[in-house]
Amino acid sequence: MDNLYVTRGGTDGPTLLLLHGLGATAEVWEGVTPLWPGRWVAPDLPGHGHSPALAGYSFGGLAAEVAGSVDGPVAVLGHSLGGVVGLALASGWFGVPVAAVCGIGIKVSWTSEDLAKAAQLAAKPSRLFASPEEALDRAAKVAGLPSASIDSRLVVEEEDGWRLSLDPRAFAVGRPDLPGLLGAARARVRLAAGETDPMSPADHLRTLVPDPVILPGLGHSAHVEDPEALRPLIEELLSAVT
Repeated sequence: MDNLYVTRGGTDGPTLLLLHGLGATAEVWEGVTPLWPGRWVAPDLPGHGHSPALAGYSFGGLAAEVAGSVDGPVAVLGHSLGGVVGLALASGWFGVPVAAVCGIGIKVSWTSEDLAKAAQLAAKPSRLFASPEEALDRAAKVAGLPSASIDSRLVVEEEDGWRLSLDPRAFAVGRPDLPGLLGAARARVRLAAGETDPMSPADHLRTLVPDPVILPGLGHSAHVEDPEALRPLIEELLSAVT
């Protein structure tokens, strides 16, 4: 049984596992799922949306929770934090056979200031907002999304107002060991980012792989801004899992 809130679709064919970024929910994949011809699985990561929080957050801990939602073989498409979790799954350490993984918009370079800010955010309690619109505006900014709809799982209503569904402690997940994860991967790996993504510039990605895919004119949330632009990446994942 799933420990996470999971959306599923499709009935036949290979399985695509979709993993959203920090602060988002699986709703961000609504424009991408029609591009996949087989089955797809899209969980809200722990501490996000309708999924329960964890006592502490690590990339391995997130991967272990996600592993309970799928059996293999699967292809994985992950954004930002979700891309790192996908790389962790590709190691084979969590019992899910991964044929290929594509990480979009993964942050490569972390300064001491970045880590300190993340620790500060993790230590702050959830803020209450007077209206759902205010809470959604903040949630979209945190998740790096262009906007959020009023019925989104990004926010929840409390007795005294609205708050983000994100467990702020998830910010403490820290800096991933990307060279180590890439070295451990037992699957085909592709890294990609929007051309204007400030968190994942092309020159940073090239310190890890020689041939990242750069999506012209798109930013950090390329999968939301223009899902169709991901079609070549989807086709590459499909070829690996069929």
